[in-house]
Amino acid sequence: MEVQETRVQTDRVLTIPNILSMARLAGVPLFLWLILRPEFGGPKSDGWALLVLALSGVSDYLDGKLARRWNQVSSLGRLLDPAADRLYVLSTLLGLTWREILPLWLTALLLARELVLLVMVGILRRHGYPPPQVNFLGKAATFNLMYAFPLLLLSDGSGWIASLAAVFGWAFAGWGTTLYWWAGVLYMVQVRRLVRADSLADGTPRSSTT
Repeated sequence: MEVQETRVQTDRVLTIPNILSMARLAGVPLFLWLILRPEFGGPKSDGWALLVLALSGVSDYLDGKLARRWNQVSSLGRLLDPAADRLYVLSTLLGLTWREILPLWLTALLLARELVLLVMVGILRRHGYPPPQVNFLGKAATFNLMYAFPLLLLSDGSGWIASLAAVFGWAFAGWGTTLYWWAGVLYMVQVRRLVRADSLADGTPRSSTT
């Protein structure tokens, strides 16, 4: 019965959770514009950028919770939710790196993980599997980074608030980066197991290098 209900929901598009995810996606270019305004001669709009980021975090929590509570889980929602997470991470990385708040090595480390995951998705598609679903560890990593980025943005100032924001921001950045890569390693293990299972099912000889 549970499988049947899940199939009924998979074709729905205009659900409240999906609308929240779409709104969150629409906020990505707005956030990036706000964070980069000072770099193009405009006024500093970090407060508004932080507000957009905070609202995206609230919608991220609500869309998943409402989808489960109202039985509105859909295939589109499963694509929109991680897409919005990654776009916010990427746009924040771009903005903070451009403003020299984040060092290039940290940005490169996080982007390398995204590249690895993109390769894993390509391998899964070749074997007829959908992209991996976001697990708890991946969500925890994203939450840590989404706490780190606004705090680091807030640290781009003076006074005790900026100093305190820098301490907590870098702590969350360290935890988030570690969890981000840990989740990535688990995805790679999952992909390797699926590919190996397919090879064994097809009667392909097991490689000595795997």
